[in-house]
Amino acid sequence: MNIHESAEDYLEAILILRERQGTVRSIDIVHQLELTKPSVSVAMKRFRENGYIEMDNDGFITLLPPGEEIAQRIYDRHKVLTRFLIRLGVSESVASADACKIEHDLSEETYTRIKEHAVKHGVSLTDESK
Repeated sequence: MNIHESAEDYLEAILILRERQGTVRSIDIVHQLELTKPSVSVAMKRFRENGYIEMDNDGFITLLPPGEEIAQRIYDRHKVLTRFLIRLGVSESVASADACKIEHDLSEETYTRIKEHAVKHGVSLTDESK
């Protein structure tokens, strides 16, 4: 399965929801991403078939290692880029929205340099309050 931006968004949403509420069902993803139930259902079926998630008999979704790796990578980028933009003076809501737009397309080289610059200039990459 080729992972595109929308797939990364789904996997990231599963990770965020799991961190926030402990368990995740398809309906939670519908609300988080503001999508339709059929769209999420089709995506979850694809993710199951391709080994990114598993779903138990009660409909609870678990990220499998390949899905977890993608979700963590995207979510880490989102958090770092958001904090970096906030430190540049961008409002929190705009910084988060912009981070979401660029987290998928930024090259690894550029992302690494942003992280290095942030650390060099005292931007906390782990503490959301900074």
